[in-house]
Amino acid sequence: MDRAMGTYVFDFAEGDRDQKDLLGGKGANLAEMTNLGLPVPPGFTISTEACRAYLKEGDNPAGLAEEVSAHLASLEEKMGRRLGDPADPLLVSVRSGAKFSMPGMMETVLNIGLNDESIQGLAQQSDDERFALDSYRRLLSMFGGTVLGIHGEHFSEALDDLKEQKGTVEDLDLDVEDLRGLVETFKGIIREHAGREFPQDPREQMDLAVKAVFDSWNTDRAVLYRRQERIPEDLGTAVNIQAMVFGNRGMTSGSGVCFTRDPASGNQGEYGDYLQNAQGEDVVAGIRNTVSLADMEKIDKKSHDELLAIMTKLEAHYHDMCDIEFTVEQGKLWMLQTRVGKRTPEAAFRIAVHMADEGLIDMDEALRRVTGEQLANLMFPRFDTHAERTLLAKGMNASPGAAVGKAVFDWATAVEWAENGEDVILVRKETTPEDLHGMMVARGVLTSRGGKTSHAAVVARGMGRTCVCGAEALDVDTREGEFTVRGGKTIREGDVISIDGSTGEVFDGAVPVVDSFVVRYFEGETLDEPIVEAVSRLMAHADAARRLKVRTNADTAEDAGRARKFGAQGIGLCRTEHMFLGDRRGLVENLIVAESEEEQEKALDELLPLQRADFGEIFEAMDGLPVTIRMIDPPLHEFLPDITELSVAMAVADVRGHRKKRQRKLLAAVQRLHESNPMLGLRGVRLGIVIPGLFVMQARAILEAAAARIRAGGRAEPEIMIPLVASVRELDLVRDKIMKVAREVQDAEGVEVPFLVGTMIELPRAALTADQIAGSAQFFSFGTNDLTQMTWGFSRDDVEASFFSNYLEQGVFPVSPFESLDVEGVGALVRKAVELGRGARPDLKLGVCGEHGGDPRSVHFFDEVGLDYVSCSPFRVPVARLEAGRSAIDARD
Repeated sequence: MDRAMGTYVFDFAEGDRDQKDLLGGKGANLAEMTNLGLPVPPGFTISTEACRAYLKEGDNPAGLAEEVSAHLASLEEKMGRRLGDPADPLLVSVRSGAKFSMPGMMETVLNIGLNDESIQGLAQQSDDERFALDSYRRLLSMFGGTVLGIHGEHFSEALDDLKEQKGTVEDLDLDVEDLRGLVETFKGIIREHAGREFPQDPREQMDLAVKAVFDSWNTDRAVLYRRQERIPEDLGTAVNIQAMVFGNRGMTSGSGVCFTRDPASGNQGEYGDYLQNAQGEDVVAGIRNTVSLADMEKIDKKSHDELLAIMTKLEAHYHDMCDIEFTVEQGKLWMLQTRVGKRTPEAAFRIAVHMADEGLIDMDEALRRVTGEQLANLMFPRFDTHAERTLLAKGMNASPGAAVGKAVFDWATAVEWAENGEDVILVRKETTPEDLHGMMVARGVLTSRGGKTSHAAVVARGMGRTCVCGAEALDVDTREGEFTVRGGKTIREGDVISIDGSTGEVFDGAVPVVDSFVVRYFEGETLDEPIVEAVSRLMAHADAARRLKVRTNADTAEDAGRARKFGAQGIGLCRTEHMFLGDRRGLVENLIVAESEEEQEKALDELLPLQRADFGEIFEAMDGLPVTIRMIDPPLHEFLPDITELSVAMAVADVRGHRKKRQRKLLAAVQRLHESNPMLGLRGVRLGIVIPGLFVMQARAILEAAAARIRAGGRAEPEIMIPLVASVRELDLVRDKIMKVAREVQDAEGVEVPFLVGTMIELPRAALTADQIAGSAQFFSFGTNDLTQMTWGFSRDDVEASFFSNYLEQGVFPVSPFESLDVEGVGALVRKAVELGRGARPDLKLGVCGEHGGDPRSVHFFDEVGLDYVSCSPFRVPVARLEAGRSAIDARD
């Protein structure tokens, strides 16, 4: 289209399906169907540019009214009628149509052009006064709600009252006199609640309806939907003005919605709903029971057969499953809309493969048609949707899945009950690292605080545990071992609950769970299931196409083995601090309170064989694949008692005369190491410099375990990673000690262990001096969780609960930067570090091990900037594999 003249309005015949940016999805597809010669009522589209100008200026842009008038005149000429003509009125619909489908989020007004005079003309023209009155009452209610802002319940209650008086539940049982009275009632509602009369001028009706559609772009529901679907805020919506065709013109008329394939399963066949003597909004609203397309064939075979032929033509033309809206007016079929249909994850995978087999698309396009998030949804178990359930509360869907178990309120009870064969749900106000053991054995985790990147959510996702966070309606009392639903039931320890990590719902009692065939497939089970075949074929194509490798974040041999079944090509992050919790915590306390080198060495000597065994199991599980092990990186306060609690305990012991030497040493250590902000204190490489023996012990354990694995005939490829480096000098100080240990181990074991020494890039300074650091590091792994915190100045544990929701609502960011990488800010640092690092060391191995490694959108960015691998939780490995394949195909094209 020629935009040089600055026009805002286009006839359907002027556009095509590729112009969704300008015409919106609905307008572009109406144009496409018009050009295909399908029966589309004529009309025109007011472009998204007009909407953007309107939203910016608060009024229609100059020249829009004149363009609309010209196109309206052309439409009137085509139809042989004038808008709102008293004798023979043209009526139009005014519908929204954004670039991306937002079903039900924005506004529609039908039957524009009816007034107290033209209704007489419509009655005479149709020879059906009831039809004319029915159309008028629909206009009054839709206009009142959409344009004048009157709550829809005022109209629906008046309609329900009338049907109750009539003794019916069906709109069709209302006669002419009933509808005439309803029209007057609706006018009265408008007069009362809008403070004005319903506008009788047809052009005023249309102009106000257009503005209402523009305004609907920024309604709360539309904004929320865009945020959920990550649709840009600045696109605006087009408006489609189209000659009305009437599905409510008697029993030879009707309206329907259909799909060219089953949007739930992907199966081929006739799928849709049809409603006689109804307008399209009736089908969507569900005011009457619809019939199937098969039933429609019995009612109107001619229209049915024509519809099926058009469905076949549209699917072949769009090479995709189509969602179609249609109307039959007295036996004449009209097409009102088509779009690529929304579908379930299962349907998405099956339709993509089916269409490739049918030759409609190739396998590259089939891979483009599915997403990592859809695959993730297929992997997690779900509750049986047909089962009865009692909802207790709803929180945030932090980690998908369906979990059933007895409520427990502390990690020790969770471990004890789980060891006795009980399924448990760990319920906390919020979790801490100390809860890790409980989380590991629990079927799911439920918290009353926190968000999608809270501790509970991050750890649960990493372990593949179902998690619901931030269920604020729950008052959790961990001391009493119970929670109370605000204004409702109390659940006590041992009571069974069910949590749905996909929806955030919490249910009373046990809800039946349906297994995921896809997980069973990834774990090596042979299954003759259509969805498994579709996933298998698309995963194979993704693996063949991708450049980017996919590793896993795993701290145990069990997690490592599971990740390997899921296709992990190594471990990108083994967090060693998790190995020091539970029973080993006392050994770490011994190291911290040590007052001499001898005491420190004794504590390290006790930890060495434990660490060596840990790493040996992991090397065995990942035999032949690289394993990146991060040196211990916790804030020390996580391994020490709370200073207040310890001080109180000491005071009580003083009074009772029970003070012990260890308690005194422990309190002194806690006081000495107490930090106002531990996350920015003595941790990471700083800990390795201040307590050098700790990193030396870990390096020795790693290399000795690797040597033992090699001697046993296996393979081990350790990559030793130093965290929180900001200066190359910090790295050098630790690296020198590791190299010394390596020489000692090689001499003692008589085995050469291939290993690398590298660092995490998780501080902005490290990213900006990456060329210097690359001189001493053989690999970088981007710790994007901390890099995001440091770049934004956020404390992840604090900000989500305090102001993130406000930031999301006001558009400071479209999605949490901890959920999907902030490409503009944090991504710029990653890109800079890649350029600097590879410039200094061309063979520098590059990866990412933060939560973003399993985020579909972030995977595409990491592939684009040239990382060698991403690393993510075991259950996200297939997701990353799929997205890496999709990214490679996009880059190739």
